[in-house]
Amino acid sequence: MSQPLIARYDFVYLFDCKDGNPNGDPDAANSPRVDPQDMHGLVSDVCLKRKIRNFVQIAKPGGTEGYDIFIQQSAVLNERIQKAHDDLGHKIDAKKGTTRDQVSTARAKMCARYFDVRTFGAVMSTGVNAGQVRGPVQLSFSRSIDPVLPLDVSITRMAVAEAKDAESPNQTMGRKNLIPYGLYRCHGFISANLANETGFTTDDLELFWQALAMMFDHDRSASRGTMAPQALLVFEHATPLGNAPAHKLFERVKISAKPGVTVARDFADYALSIDEANLPAGIKLHRKL
Repeated sequence: MSQPLIARYDFVYLFDCKDGNPNGDPDAANSPRVDPQDMHGLVSDVCLKRKIRNFVQIAKPGGTEGYDIFIQQSAVLNERIQKAHDDLGHKIDAKKGTTRDQVSTARAKMCARYFDVRTFGAVMSTGVNAGQVRGPVQLSFSRSIDPVLPLDVSITRMAVAEAKDAESPNQTMGRKNLIPYGLYRCHGFISANLANETGFTTDDLELFWQALAMMFDHDRSASRGTMAPQALLVFEHATPLGNAPAHKLFERVKISAKPGVTVARDFADYALSIDEANLPAGIKLHRKL
């Protein structure tokens, strides 16, 4: 039976990308995101959240009660917020707007209906007001362990769209952006206090772990190459407030290229070490992957 969260969680998530573009930057011709100072690769938090949302839609098909997704393609968000008010029978005054009680109950309705709202939070004051939700699950930007090498590769075509192009010697069709390899590290945080505010439960948590383990298998495309999760290390606290600072726990997880490896091209080229000795009191380490 699903229960409220009673513990804080901090986690380290490792995933890699081989011969693909893990997260293109639309302001840079969709080239892989990089830190321009040190050329380490970056993957945004919203990129991973999108994959998690897509996985939940597959795992809980047809808008399963309590597991619909608020942020999805072609969704009109204000209509969804209005529907929450309508379902609650709220009569909204055109001049005065929503009352505090209407906002509060609509907010709770949105949390109960949409998995991503009660997980990641949402701003729902873009039209008719359902307030704002601060989600209990937060992700950092992911950063590659080593610098990555962005490549811009041209591709050609065998067929043409119009007859006048049939004899053209230029058969270039377009370009692809990729990196040969990158291993990325993401830090995540789950607040039991915020989870109890949004209704994020132990069942939701298990679905979230499942998404991190399986979402890349349901997000394949030629442009993304081969992406895969490699490790999910979860520090569970004994209390909602926590028993140790997150950054001190993350320092116990170290990863570096193995001796003799000059250019990593596979996860096997790295050594992962975890200092499990003398963990702070109240901390448990779970290896989900």
